[in-house]
Amino acid sequence: MALSRLAAAYGVATSYSPSPGRTVPASDTAVVAALAALDVDASGPEAIRAALAAREAHLAERLLPPTVVAWTDGVLSGASPLAELPPGSRVRVETERGEVIEWAVPTAAAAGSDGWAGLPAGVHRLLVRSPDGRRAEAHLIAAPRRIKTPTRRAHGLLVQLYSLLSHASWGMGDLGDLAELAAWSGHALNTGFVQVNPLHAAVPGVPGGPGSDPSPYRPSSRRFPDPVHLRVEAVPEYARLTGEARERAEDLRRRAEALREGVLRQGELIDRDAVWALKRAALELLHEVPLGPGRSAEYHAFLAEQGPALEDHATWYALAEVHGPDWHSWPAALRDPASPATARARRELMDRVDFHCRLAWLTDAQLATAQRTAREAGMDIGLVHDLAVGVHPGGADAWAQQDHFAPRMTVGAPPDAFNARGQDWGLPPWRPDRLAESGYAPYRALVRGLLRHAGALRIDHVMGLFRLWWVPECHDPTEGTYVHYDAEAMLAVLALEAHRADALVIGEDLGTVEPGVRETLRDHGVLGTSVLWFERDWAGTGHPLPAEAWRADCVATATTHDLPPTAARLTGEHVRLRHDLGLLTRPLAEERHEAALDVREWLGLLSRLGMLPGGTGSEEDEIRAVHRFLLATPARMIGVWLPDAVGDRRPQNLPGTWDQYPNWRLPLADATGRPVTLEELAASPRLHAFMAVFREGGGGGGADGAARTAPPDAHPV
Repeated sequence: MALSRLAAAYGVATSYSPSPGRTVPASDTAVVAALAALDVDASGPEAIRAALAAREAHLAERLLPPTVVAWTDGVLSGASPLAELPPGSRVRVETERGEVIEWAVPTAAAAGSDGWAGLPAGVHRLLVRSPDGRRAEAHLIAAPRRIKTPTRRAHGLLVQLYSLLSHASWGMGDLGDLAELAAWSGHALNTGFVQVNPLHAAVPGVPGGPGSDPSPYRPSSRRFPDPVHLRVEAVPEYARLTGEARERAEDLRRRAEALREGVLRQGELIDRDAVWALKRAALELLHEVPLGPGRSAEYHAFLAEQGPALEDHATWYALAEVHGPDWHSWPAALRDPASPATARARRELMDRVDFHCRLAWLTDAQLATAQRTAREAGMDIGLVHDLAVGVHPGGADAWAQQDHFAPRMTVGAPPDAFNARGQDWGLPPWRPDRLAESGYAPYRALVRGLLRHAGALRIDHVMGLFRLWWVPECHDPTEGTYVHYDAEAMLAVLALEAHRADALVIGEDLGTVEPGVRETLRDHGVLGTSVLWFERDWAGTGHPLPAEAWRADCVATATTHDLPPTAARLTGEHVRLRHDLGLLTRPLAEERHEAALDVREWLGLLSRLGMLPGGTGSEEDEIRAVHRFLLATPARMIGVWLPDAVGDRRPQNLPGTWDQYPNWRLPLADATGRPVTLEELAASPRLHAFMAVFREGGGGGGADGAARTAPPDAHPV
């Protein structure tokens, strides 16, 4: 069928498999819409035939694709386009450092090895001239084939930063709290890392209107962090405030104290918009304080380093203050970041643009401090940052990089055994063709920015490096289709930037995963994610997977931010919560029975293994036993969901809800629901009794602590 051939030529799927052995045709509407988003007209039989003929002619004529991957171990990928060049072609590589490497085909390149010998890691310019006079140019991404993995077992804390309030924070956790958590846990608990939620810049709320989306997974920009996380008093200019400005700053601080106490003592929810209103007012005061010579030099060096990307980012925020936080509703001329009207507006709003640039700089500096503090506390890894799947369609990235995003499409998930209606996440997908044409420039900048001050990067829905479910605008998720990306190029960028930052990469690979994806990720050194309750022998008995059968290349944990805390699962409270919110699809008694059987089977295994003395115990005993089991697996990293250490029963996010549940707005709390400050956390007897499991099990990760040796095939940090 012509449509199927055309779709395949552009990486658009015409069918998918919701479960093994079952194939479902994709909606023709979705296939045609996905092709249209790639500027391919498939609106009728004649258009399809013409588009297919043009595509096939283009592929037959071209010498090189827009981006080529070379692994710096000297071995070409099996599908390397250089192997397809006509004999006698001349190949020239101009490296990013200005070096030139040349050879002829067929020679070493055709043999598949020596042509890349000595090629440095980086993004280079590749030029080819064929014997018949044709010329081609491409981006060449040269990267190590494998990303490093830990040399020894590390355990660490998983925390949603906004939920971790201290007596110094302004109503939500901040980067000062993160540094304090890292220092304390590294020194006192021998942790090797702290993993946080995405700290991406959010879409601002409309003053007097609707608030911003509190989800950290639907940001305005993934490229730059959100200044709402700043510790205001730690900004050096704060100490230089005098007179009326000092009085105003102190008034804002007192109001922030009241906001914090409302959360900690009066049961109020975290109000990100209220926190930002106070911080923004304080930061406006600091913006009026002249920078000293040294600080000014640092700021201008940051501006030069970040370049046009930061200027576009700051311009969007300045324009959003005037025209609202969705660029689609702005005056037409301002919807184009490169238009003369936008350039004029940027000049007119230069002070506001500078303000938002300054905020990015200040936030970057405090992130650097937090990572430095973590490493000084003995952590091998330090901070683990989180990369969300995508961005808000009306936000800064979608405006500045709109040529790279597919119009009138959003990302989601197809129907499966857990959700018959599928999912639409409302995030515009990147166009794979535009990424390739740019040498993956926006993706490279994104990964590089996140790894500036991190020891590792977690990638949410890592399967998106291979394919994403595209849903046409105004259609149900069931009417979507998969669009494939060049996974080799995406992984090469990831490996290159991780190599440059000397960092690890963790992929969130839970749920339905295309065959071969986990194996490919493992081969490239990307660690997976294994959650205890999902680790069963699905291909055999269905019983809990024995500890020794778990994969080593993973972060093993008991739960995540989207799942019930361990205390809630052990007590069945997660079922009651979903029942109260009307989210169950089966009778309450049936759901409770199944959940209880699941828990009983796991606890029985823990008892037989001697991890739950006496075969039964208190809730705290059972939570400790769960983590003893994690330590018995060969997993290279063990993640501790921080609420589990104090018995919090409430999930931070309950998928399938919007305003029915306070997603992303709950402070860390104890088993009774009472908020727990960072100071109380550090002194908690329950937490210290819980963390003793890691001292007993040798699961350390700090530089001076005893640590279980990683499996022998581990690649060195």
